Amino acid sequence: MTPLRRSLLSLVLALALVLAAPVAAALAVSAADLPLRPPAEHVLDGAKVLSRAGNAEIEHQLEAFSAERVDARLITLTRLDYGLGLDSLANQLLERWSADPPAGSSPDPLLLLLIDTQTRATAITAQAPLDRQLPTELLQSTAATTMAQPLRSGDRYRQAAVDALQRLATVLQGGEDPGEPVIEETAAVVSNIPTREETSSSNAFTWVIVLLVVGTVVPMLTWWVFSR
Repeated sequence: MTPLRRSLLSLVLALALVLAAPVAAALAVSAADLPLRPPAEHVLDGAKVLSRAGNAEIEHQLEAFSAERVDARLITLTRLDYGLGLDSLANQLLERWSADPPAGSSPDPLLLLLIDTQTRATAITAQAPLDRQLPTELLQSTAATTMAQPLRSGDRYRQAAVDALQRLATVLQGGEDPGEPVIEETAAVVSNIPTREETSSSNAFTWVIVLLVVGTVVPMLTWWVFSR
């Protein structure tokens, strides 16, 4: 590559980085980028990872929580602002949406489920006094296992939300916690190729040496005997 082409390539890459930086910053999400008050819809699919049918199904599940006097909501994000964790964002959003309730009303406590699609991170937070029915340990377990497992096994965002809401609804309705999902172990494929440990522990190498020695010495002895 000539010096001129190398210089032009460096200039193009530099321009691309300069232009990409504002775009990446624009995609980053903080609490300030979300609504000041809880919106009418219960699903805020900012990452656009839910189909129309999936969105409607989850919306119906979230609305059903109102029977237990709970305002449940799901938020998906594409990218968090630099230095901001998903749990921190969940707590900031919970504080904002519960700080200024309408006058003369007694709003239901909030239950927020968040998914960061870039890192597949999940978080669940609940407003007091809902945390008495849904303790922190349950919320953390549901986020880290019930929600995270479908994401790790194939980016199944609808399934992650549905499974988490079903588990939390069961507990809210007085049932026993279904617990964390069972992770199926993948059966190991049986192979005829010996492993390194099997090879090192076997005496095959010794037999190879013996056969080589026999194959060399016997012909030499035979030649010596018949040549006399």
